[in-house]
Amino acid sequence: MKTIIAGLLGALALAALAHPARAADAGKGELMAKRWCAACHVVAPDQERGGTQAPTFSEIASKPGFDAGKLALFLLVPHPQMPDMNLSRAEAADLAAYIAAQSK
Repeated sequence: MKTIIAGLLGALALAALAHPARAADAGKGELMAKRWCAACHVVAPDQERGGTQAPTFSEIASKPGFDAGKLALFLLVPHPQMPDMNLSRAEAADLAAYIAAQSK
């Protein structure tokens, strides 16, 4: 039994190494933000206006306890105040990385 468990753990470790986690790309997140988010949010310092109900990306990133990982998870789940953008995990991470970069 121990041999089976050790074998399974070894196989899982190899699988994890074969597909390394991709680092979030804030540049890709910026492109998505300007395309999908700028109608409601101010997404960049040079953007003059967004919607009046949505916080700016710099306000979101500057909140105490801000965590890009938690934001990425939030973006994966549809919410009534936001359209469902059907983001992949990588896209949500990219967008969250871009938002994190907007901290004041």
